[in-house]
Amino acid sequence: MLTGTHINYYFLCKRKLWLYANGITMEHTSDLVYEGKLIHETAYPQRSEKYEEVEIGGIKVDFFDAKNRIIHEIKKSDKVEIAHQWQLKYYIYIFEKAGITGVSGILEYPKLRKTEEVFLSELDRERIGEIETEISNLIENETCPAKIDAKICKSCSYFEFCYVQE
Repeated sequence: MLTGTHINYYFLCKRKLWLYANGITMEHTSDLVYEGKLIHETAYPQRSEKYEEVEIGGIKVDFFDAKNRIIHEIKKSDKVEIAHQWQLKYYIYIFEKAGITGVSGILEYPKLRKTEEVFLSELDRERIGEIETEISNLIENETCPAKIDAKICKSCSYFEFCYVQE
């Protein structure tokens, strides 16, 4: 079962995706991941009264405004915005598959005081089908993909795993 994390990691780093999907998780050791969880829990304290965390088909969204059919996804930084956009598009896609139509999304970056609306197009739906296949093929492969040596690696929870020998 794919989750939003799989989609997010697909756009960030295929190695991180493969490691995560194969049970090698490092997020619990990361101060940056912990900071992101704190932001999620404290950025909008009034939200718990209005909206709720929703789990559908193995995915869990931060907040769902059922009245307006809007998924709210909270992120710490917009450095990897494309990954966030596709993660939210995937959530909308899963809601549609569960029969909840007319859903849109809002990416929220409380530290930046920034929001972005996200919608799912017909082309996005087709692309998600392709992404699901590509992810399945990638994680079923016995070989872990090579590290990517990107700027984002330094803040990744898997950094030590990838660079321990250097």
